[in-house]
Amino acid sequence: MIKPGVIVSAVLAAALPAAAQDVLVTTDWVMENAKNPKVRIVEVSVEPGNYEKGHVAGAVGFKWHSELCDPVGRDIVPAEKFEQLCRKAGISADTTVVLYGDLNNWFACWGYWTFTMYGHKNVKLMNGGRKKWELEKRPWDTTVPVYPAGDFQASKPDLTLRARLSDVVKAVETKGAALVDVRSPDEHNGKIFAPPGIQELSIRAGCIPGAKNIPWSKTVNEDGTFKSNEDLRKLYADAGIDGKSPIIAYCRIGERSSHSWFVLKVLLGYDARNYDGSWTEYGNAVGVPIENKTGTLWTGK
Repeated sequence: MIKPGVIVSAVLAAALPAAAQDVLVTTDWVMENAKNPKVRIVEVSVEPGNYEKGHVAGAVGFKWHSELCDPVGRDIVPAEKFEQLCRKAGISADTTVVLYGDLNNWFACWGYWTFTMYGHKNVKLMNGGRKKWELEKRPWDTTVPVYPAGDFQASKPDLTLRARLSDVVKAVETKGAALVDVRSPDEHNGKIFAPPGIQELSIRAGCIPGAKNIPWSKTVNEDGTFKSNEDLRKLYADAGIDGKSPIIAYCRIGERSSHSWFVLKVLLGYDARNYDGSWTEYGNAVGVPIENKTGTLWTGK
């Protein structure tokens, strides 16, 4: 039986893969379960101070820059550090982890991807994230909770969920995987190097050859929730992505592509990987081809 508050209409539930039927929970469900000792609400926001200014009551805050990434190695957080982070938050193997965050859950999806890669079996996403919570004028709390230590043990990372530069180069050469660029059309075409106001991290502008541009923003509604399964399938099918071949999603630093990876892999059940190196790696790599539709190839620095 579906738990109260879980996002499933009769039509949507029938269309979703079994594993995805209860992976999205409503803001109502979070309100009802935030004090459940078997549930841990985790905020992953990138805007400094968001969690401190106010968060869902009982939620712990994970910092993307320093706790879910290795800033020195430019890599995902190592298994042992992720394990320590989870245990400090009171997360065990049998804990239901519910993630949410700012920017339409971009970084919460990164958290979901990380939890899944390290073998946690029961992870969910609060549909709509902070945006929907605020639209509904729900209360924020500033109390930082402390929980008894958990016993979560990270498994070896599931590398079938992650693409590396070598995988992408091979996909370009062999066309063995469909490449999905989830950035804006201006980034994809090479008109701009990064979104307005965001630090420029690549010396080349453009896209990976053969990539289909399906911006992450087309997968969500105005309130930040995901569009219906039917609409999502059509969105990708219209661009030639039908799930019949492996998919690699990328953006600029891997956070927007983790959002689209969540749609492709978790909601639609496709064989999809997140290329977290994304354009900051590929656009700076030596000897790999790019496509640019504007002629502005270099930063000129």
